[in-house]
Amino acid sequence: MSLRMNAGYIITDSIHVGDTEFVLGISSTAPNSFVTWKCKDGGYDWGRYFSDGTAATRNLLERAGEELEIQEIQR
Repeated sequence: MSLRMNAGYIITDSIHVGDTEFVLGISSTAPNSFVTWKCKDGGYDWGRYFSDGTAATRNLLERAGEELEIQEIQR
């Protein structure tokens, strides 16, 4: 498996909800070491940055859960 990166962050976790993906990235050099992004159609959008890994993981799960609820309503 190849290393996946975006904007200097190594992508360590991802959750797919339909055709949308949410990812968690880690950087050893950025002031905010953690980020979550919403990914769709090959782009990384709506980054949310954190200095705490637990907060970033929580945000990843919340974002994926919100997207799941939206997709359930649209069905």
